[in-house]
Amino acid sequence: MDVERVFEYAREVDTLLIYNASESARDPTFTYVTQTTNGIFEGSALIVGKNGTTIVTSQLEEQAARATGLDVRIFKNSTDFQNILRELLRDVNTVGLNYQSLSLSSYKMLLRIVPDKEFLDVSASILEARKIKQAEELKKIREAAKIGSEVLPDVLDSLKEGMTEYEVASKIVYLMMKNGASGPSFDTIVAFGQNAAMPHYSPGQAKLKRGDFVLMDYGARYMGYCSDITRTVVFGKATEEQKEMYNTVKEAQAAGMKAIREGANGKDVDAAARNIIDSTKYKGRFIHSLGHGVGLEVHDHPALSPTMDFPLKANMVVTVEPGIYVPGYGGVRIEDDVVVTKEGYEKITSAPTYELIEVS
Repeated sequence: MDVERVFEYAREVDTLLIYNASESARDPTFTYVTQTTNGIFEGSALIVGKNGTTIVTSQLEEQAARATGLDVRIFKNSTDFQNILRELLRDVNTVGLNYQSLSLSSYKMLLRIVPDKEFLDVSASILEARKIKQAEELKKIREAAKIGSEVLPDVLDSLKEGMTEYEVASKIVYLMMKNGASGPSFDTIVAFGQNAAMPHYSPGQAKLKRGDFVLMDYGARYMGYCSDITRTVVFGKATEEQKEMYNTVKEAQAAGMKAIREGANGKDVDAAARNIIDSTKYKGRFIHSLGHGVGLEVHDHPALSPTMDFPLKANMVVTVEPGIYVPGYGGVRIEDDVVVTKEGYEKITSAPTYELIEVS
């Protein structure tokens, strides 16, 4: 990974310190710089300079670290770790930290280790660099999108009356991992019937019955990178109301995608889709932003929102996911991942979406 892109934005520093406190508090920038998905790297750090990067890690991660081809320093205990950091930062006055991924306790620990350094928050600069994906990143995101897209037909074939939301969610995750994903990119959402009216619903023991909406929001993680897909089908024969909701969302998504190109404002792309929905009886039922960035995190950065100016640039990857939600009845969301291009977009998710699917 070319770390010079980070320093193009973080010009106030010439050295970054990226710290992983634990397995659950791993900074995605660690993966961004090293491009490794092996190892946990708990309690490890990166010292990133303009002329090179050093991984400071324990013996547990030595093989994974050396496989990156980067400089590696191995510590055996906390005292050893502290001494290595002091040595590597000896001639550095100002250190850039990613405050966005750093806990208060970790920050205080670093202050104790190198109290003579000035720490600056470069989280905005790191995020800016990560927004535009490089070729090797796009390759991984496309594969994550492909894996997620290709499982849908088998999932639909498995739908049976009486099965639970949990069962469908587990089927999705199983198939993605069988097809090459390291796991889901987030907790899979499966919502039957009126549960589909809650955008961030958590699946439960609700049982599938004829006439239900089946909303599935899921994604695959491949070599550290994410995809994010939503499909809504009807189990059985759809009512006219269900068809109207679905076709309105489909039209809104098409309008949003048509507005995407380099230089377009995310606010305007959101409006293109939102105006379609708000011109119908479902006005006000689209209750979230049209889309977000996708990359090392499933919500990598803001993108398509009615509340912020966000100029799109080529090689950003964003979701386009309009929805209609009617409490007590159900909801429809259609979500695809697209790569922004100079003239428009490239849709990289391919799961069936164009016409409402009625699963018999």
